[in-house]
Amino acid sequence: MTILTPTRRDILAMAAATPALTLPAVARAELGAPATGNPSHFAFTLGEARLTVISDGSLQLPANGLGVNADPAEVRSFLERHFLSPETNYAHTNHLLVELGDATVLVDVGSGNRFLDTAGRLMDNLDTAGIDPGAITHVVITHAHPDHLWGIRDDFDEAILPQAAFFLGRTEHDFWMQDGLATSVAPDMQQFVVGAQNSITAEGAEWQLTGDGTEIAPGIRVIDTPGHTPGHQSLVIESGGEQLMVTGDAMSHAYMSFARPDWYNGFDMDGDQTVTTRRRLLDMAATDRMAVLGYHFPFPGVGHVMKDGDAYRFVPALWKWD
Repeated sequence: MTILTPTRRDILAMAAATPALTLPAVARAELGAPATGNPSHFAFTLGEARLTVISDGSLQLPANGLGVNADPAEVRSFLERHFLSPETNYAHTNHLLVELGDATVLVDVGSGNRFLDTAGRLMDNLDTAGIDPGAITHVVITHAHPDHLWGIRDDFDEAILPQAAFFLGRTEHDFWMQDGLATSVAPDMQQFVVGAQNSITAEGAEWQLTGDGTEIAPGIRVIDTPGHTPGHQSLVIESGGEQLMVTGDAMSHAYMSFARPDWYNGFDMDGDQTVTTRRRLLDMAATDRMAVLGYHFPFPGVGHVMKDGDAYRFVPALWKWD
C-alpha cells in the first residue's frame, strides 16, 4: 500500500508561488472575481429535509497534485480541455447543513484561521445565511484533514459548537490519535498530525465514534469510504424516497473524479483504495439515481452521476426558484 503524505510546507509554498492566471485569454476564458461578494450559501430541499450548502471559502493549490499516477501531459491536457488551469487547482469548500426532524446536522467545520487565508469563512457565512450556530445539534467530520477539521476550536482551544454532539469515524480517530504518529512521519507532516490531534482533543468536543452504517439521526447515516484517509466517511441523507450522498473528499474533482476515476491525487493517502472506493460510490449513485455533493466541486457542488461508457459524468443539479 502506497501512502502519499503531502507536507504543509509544500502546500503553502507551492500555493503562494502559483500565479492566479496562467493561460492567455485566447486559450481559456477566465472569469474574474465580482466587484461585490458572491452568495455564500444555497438552500434547497430533499423530501422533507431542508438543506443548505455553506461555503468556507476556497483553496488554491498546485494542479500538479492532481492525477499523480497518470502521465502529467495527459493530466494537463484534461484540465485544459475542461477550461481549467493546468497550474492552479482552485477548489471550493462546500459544507452541508441538514435540518431533518429534530436534528440540525453540520458536515465538517472547515479550517478556521489555521490553514490557508482564502478559507475559514464558515462561521461568518452561517451568520449570513441566518443560521444560529447554537441550533446545530450534530457535527459530523468526514476526515481529519485541515480544511475539514481544524476550524473546530476557537482561539482558546475550545470547541466552537460545544452544545453539539460530535461524530468521527473510529478508524479515522484511531489513525490520527495513535501513539508516536507525530514522530514517525516526515518533519513537515508533523503539523498535520499535531493539528488533527489538537482538534480532536479540543475542550468541549465529546466524540462519538462511528462505523459503517451508523445512524447520526433518523434519515442520516455514515458509510465507510476509505482511501483519501484511512477512516474517511461519507454521509447518506434520505427523505421522502430521495437520497443525497455527501462524498467529502472521496470524490475531490467534479470532472476528473468522474471521467478518470482511476486517477488519484497527492492528497489521497492510499491511492489504490481511493480508486476502489470512488468507483463503488459512482456506481451506487448512478444506479440508484442518488444526488451527490462534492466538498471541492464548484459551488454549490450538488448534482448527479451519469454513466458514460466505462466512466462517468457529473451533471450539475438544475436549481428551482419559488
